[in-house]
Amino acid sequence: MRKDKEKVLDEVWTEDRVRSFLEVKSYDDTAEDFHMLLKAYQSMRAEDFGKFLNFFSTDGRDVNACNPAGQTVLSIVEEHRLGAEYAQLLRDAGATG
Repeated sequence: MRKDKEKVLDEVWTEDRVRSFLEVKSYDDTAEDFHMLLKAYQSMRAEDFGKFLNFFSTDGRDVNACNPAGQTVLSIVEEHRLGAEYAQLLRDAGATG
């Protein structure tokens, strides 16, 4: 049996695709700003995440938004073994979390 989808490496992220994450909606009581930041972090390479953070900030979004447990995306990313570059990008965007 073969896989339905192959893993895509070096995928091209256009500006429009990066911006499209500003339209991600929360499906529960999680703050939308937290949800879209987390989804962008989980989906993008660091370079593209940096671009997203510029759009996110320009749009007046809250980089310190919390989930229902009181965690920020920065506090989650800091716990990830390979999250250092993303955490620095978040701090550069004003995250204090």
